[in-house]
Amino acid sequence: MPGGDRGRQVLPMMTPNADAAPEPALPQGMMSMDLDTSLRVSASGLKAQAMRMRVIAENLANADSVASTAGGDPYRRKVASFRTAVDRVTGATGVKVQTIDTDKTAFTRSYQPGNPAADATGYVLTPNVNTLVEAADMKAAQRSYEANLNAIEAAKGLTMRTIDLLK
Repeated sequence: MPGGDRGRQVLPMMTPNADAAPEPALPQGMMSMDLDTSLRVSASGLKAQAMRMRVIAENLANADSVASTAGGDPYRRKVASFRTAVDRVTGATGVKVQTIDTDKTAFTRSYQPGNPAADATGYVLTPNVNTLVEAADMKAAQRSYEANLNAIEAAKGLTMRTIDLLK
């Protein structure tokens, strides 16, 4: 190819075909239904991620707590798990918190003979919460929340532009 188009493929211009069947018109209210569906899906994501952040905040708040009785179990880390959920109104697939389970990993032990929560040998069980893991999970939940919020903002902007065009 002469000039600076080396390596680029030039595509032919598309011209309307007079013989082609016209595209079917969208049913009345279809655009608003699609926007409503996207809003519902994003809202379900916001709600699920907000719950996930609440659980993570609870884990972080209890990361240094110990048992209230000698030799007792301290706070056990919690984890939110999600499931898909079909919206009966729109048929769209969103997300919901399925369960909030406790993490079954072992507690750590530290030697603190003067602590009221220490067992007979002087060891205290500490929560199975790793603050670095919780911080990473919080960041992931925050980004997912923001992505859903951006999708809602985009749908809102499209709706506003559509209304402006219809004026």
